[in-house]
Amino acid sequence: MAVAHKGLISMGLVLIPIGMYKTSVDNDIHFNQLDKESKARIRYKKYCSHCNKEVTSDDIIKGYEYETDKYVIMTDEELEKIKTKKDRTIHIMQFANMSEIDSIYFEKDYYAIPDVGAEKAYELLRQTILQQNKIAIAKTVMGTNEKLIVLYPTNEGIIVKTLFYADEIVSVPKQIPQMQLDQNELDMAKMIIENMTKPFNIKEYNDEYQARLRSAIMTKIQGKEIVTTDTGETNNVIDLMEALQRSLELTSNNKNNNSNNNNAMAKVSGTL
Repeated sequence: MAVAHKGLISMGLVLIPIGMYKTSVDNDIHFNQLDKESKARIRYKKYCSHCNKEVTSDDIIKGYEYETDKYVIMTDEELEKIKTKKDRTIHIMQFANMSEIDSIYFEKDYYAIPDVGAEKAYELLRQTILQQNKIAIAKTVMGTNEKLIVLYPTNEGIIVKTLFYADEIVSVPKQIPQMQLDQNELDMAKMIIENMTKPFNIKEYNDEYQARLRSAIMTKIQGKEIVTTDTGETNNVIDLMEALQRSLELTSNNKNNNSNNNNAMAKVSGTL
């Protein structure tokens, strides 16, 4: 896996060189755009609007439009010159509790992997903040953007979480009215939540739609017709109490079935 960013974690005078690696992979099926008539691939090319010719990455430079059609050119060397010593490090600003950060601010995650020779200092940082149930708040420059980040310790290592700034979060687009609720509605909703509560295990979940999509693609490759998988009608329950009652019955049955299955498995395991 290619490194996404390299930097130095700076805690006071302690410097820990690390590489940052993406924590996720894109497994989704992606479609290419084709011409409706010829079925040929639609391709997008970079070209100069003045010369009307295709250009490569080596021909492209950075320019900021300060007036219509007027640009100031910024070279990579000039962008490097304005970076301070702190910009070149992942500079720890403070320590805090993870619960103090609203999840809306989280942007991307990376694995922080120490460079050779930095393992001991890395482990000192990881164990210290993990034992104190803290996270580190830091800043660094990635590309041409200063990132506010969290250093989040785990039992295996440190996760780097980039954050949005406060001015990057838009306000709620529409005011949500505060509705008056009946106590019976609240009690039934709580019972539904209780019936559906269990320890979370990420391995129990997978992308079911992507599996059906792959199957549909194979069906078409084989020259067969795609058959509708769900012919049921939408259950339009308008009355809130009726919907709660039906949901409570459904979740109660599911809870009892899961409990019976677990008991049966326990008995089988006990006889082995």
